[in-house]
Amino acid sequence: MMVFIMRCLKRLWADWLLFLLVALLIGAPQVVYAQNAQSESVTLKLERIDNALFLSTQLNFDLPPVVEDALLKGIAIYFVAEVDVLRERWYWTNLKINSLQRHIRLAYHPLTRRWRLNVSTGDFVDPSQGIALNQNFDNLHDAMDGIRRMTRWHLAEFADIDPNAKYFADFRFRLDLAQLPRPLQIGTLGQSDWQIFLNVKQGISMETIK
Repeated sequence: MMVFIMRCLKRLWADWLLFLLVALLIGAPQVVYAQNAQSESVTLKLERIDNALFLSTQLNFDLPPVVEDALLKGIAIYFVAEVDVLRERWYWTNLKINSLQRHIRLAYHPLTRRWRLNVSTGDFVDPSQGIALNQNFDNLHDAMDGIRRMTRWHLAEFADIDPNAKYFADFRFRLDLAQLPRPLQIGTLGQSDWQIFLNVKQGISMETIK
């Protein structure tokens, strides 16, 4: 009897592992497709100003209802924008010339019924990084416009760029779930409504930028 039970348990365990493997194989392409589809929601503009390379972006996304509801309850929401300047190398992985971040904090104040937008070049947890920009808005629409649009983000000096090499700008924008209150972090696990991720990689043409 004991041998029969053990065999049944082993069979159930093998069937469960097979189910997980099939689920992962089926689910993996869907995740990749979702991220690639988001790349159409980012517009990058690269320009040269005073011998330096600058980037401007226009993002196209809306806040999911659950995120907006959290804001209205007084919970601050954080975003992170990242961009890497990469030099193509045929003999090895691409060389990272520069890497930059912008941390964005959006909060609603029920008493004043105003929206507060803070932008920093460093993590808000570290006060020494300082806050580069503070803005107040009367409504969420205007505050979101301030988040979606980034102008003249300094990427690199032209003196550090080889005009004969090929470069890329790898831009990423995401909702920073790690900054949410701990109980809310746990509640967002596996929730697609909290997954905001935009990504686009664009070549830098020196001929058009000069």
